[in-house]
Amino acid sequence: MSIGLLILRLVVGLTLAAHGTQKLFGWFGGYGLTGTGGFLEQLGFVPGRRNALVAGLAETGAGLLLALGLATPVAAAVALSGYEYTLILGIAALSVAFTGPGALSLDAVLGVRDAGAGWGLGALVVALAGAGLRLARRQLPAPSTVSPGETVRGETVAGD
Repeated sequence: MSIGLLILRLVVGLTLAAHGTQKLFGWFGGYGLTGTGGFLEQLGFVPGRRNALVAGLAETGAGLLLALGLATPVAAAVALSGYEYTLILGIAALSVAFTGPGALSLDAVLGVRDAGAGWGLGALVVALAGAGLRLARRQLPAPSTVSPGETVRGETVAGD
């Protein structure tokens, strides 16, 4: 069981960390802070660059903690507070919060036994609060006020 948990932690944790470094540094085909920030602003997460930084740090940090098996409930909560792609990784991280990181982890070496239903549910509650806070701070762009037939950037807007 410990080897299975180690493999799960390494694959999920390092995949999540790589996803975060795409946002932070543009590694692994990512767009870095500027590109990711622009995309996040289109989704209503303003200011985009700061949101990209927070998301990148959260994904990288949570991923590395999970891979190491260190502060597992915290890592799971941060991983799960993401959405879309990171939701899958977060659910996998949450399962590790319920089971514990296994004998082949830094938590085990340090004698930390933070696992079980209470820790898993705690990680879930913290994750849902974190995700809710992020969504509550989201600012959707204002709808376009351009009228049909109006010229914008040299082009005429088509009517219905």
